Parts: sequence; C-alpha cells; structure tokens
Amino acid sequence: MALLLAALPTWALGNDARGKFPTILVLGDSVSAGYGLANGEGWVALLQARLKARGYGYRVVNASVSGETTTGGLARLPRALSVHRPEIVIVELGGNDGLRALPLETSRANLEKIIQSVKTAGGKVLLLGMKIPPNYGPQYTAGFEQVFKDLARQYKLPFEPFFLEKIALVPGMIQADGLHPTAKAQPIMLDTVWPVLQPMLQR
Repeated sequence: MALLLAALPTWALGNDARGKFPTILVLGDSVSAGYGLANGEGWVALLQARLKARGYGYRVVNASVSGETTTGGLARLPRALSVHRPEIVIVELGGNDGLRALPLETSRANLEKIIQSVKTAGGKVLLLGMKIPPNYGPQYTAGFEQVFKDLARQYKLPFEPFFLEKIALVPGMIQADGLHPTAKAQPIMLDTVWPVLQPMLQR
C-alpha cells in the first residue's frame, strides 16, 4: 500500500487540487511510473505541466506501479475509482503480461473488466496499446497486439496502438536494461498520447 500511495502524486496544482478539478487517472506499469527517472521527468508529470500551461483545469493522478500486470491493475482499480472519481482513465497495462507470456485470454478479460468498470463509474477510457519482442513466436506476438485493437474497436475507445512507437528502436531513448524509456524519451511519449487525449478534454 505504501508503494501505491507513493505513486499517486498531484503535480503542479498544489495540495488543494483534490476535488476542485476533474481528474485524469493513469493506470499503468513501470513505463508510466517513471522507472529509473528523477521525480518530475516522467511523461505523466509532463502531462500535468502541459495541461496547466495550456489552460486545462485537470488534476493528474499517477496510479502506475512498476511490474504491474493487468491482473494487478484490475485489483487496484475499484479503490482508485472510489477515491479519485476520474473523468478520464488512461490505461497503460499489458506489457508485463506479454513479457511473461501470460495467457492472452486472461489479459483481454482483465482489460475488458477495467474498461467496463471505468465506464460504469461514469468515466472515459483512453487505451494505450503495446507491442512485445517476438520471443514467444509470431502467433502470440500478433495475438497480443490484437487484444488491444479488438477492445478499442469493440468499445469505441480513443486508442494509441503502440505507445512507444517513436522511441522503441531509437538510440538513447531506452535505458540500459533494454526495456524502460529514458528521460529524453518522455516528451516524445507525451506527444504520442496528446493527439488522442486532447479531444477528450474540456476547458
């Protein structure tokens, strides 16, 4: 629980922001938790700064936890929805499912329950897709990508097919572990999300 609470800062708007601004909740894994980065360097923190700079009165809550799977995200979601009552939930989960070759049916079912839960609570979902290396064969790799596409189509969601498209193979954009984006990559990641998110926003 301490880790979860540490992952839920409100940037730039101050401590009195709770309840005064509509909330964008980011439900993600290490890619959105800012693994290996200094405070304020991650794309979620940069999103809060951009929203403020452009006159959007939103509070961004980062409910991302390193190592998270769709199962873990689904388990944490009810409390996050109850506490923060988000207007928009950005779902960035599934990468760890794929890297562990977890059953695609499980990942899909978890993501679908997340989408349904957010909608039932009155929120909107922005789904961020992910791709994985072909370690587990072409059938699993293609099926993994298709999970996100199918859910986005079924629920008519704002959708970014591959969140890391512009950085994944670019020198200097991935940390030495070969998995996590560097600080230099974070503004590009935000620029990838922004065109999909902006139409969902209200001033």
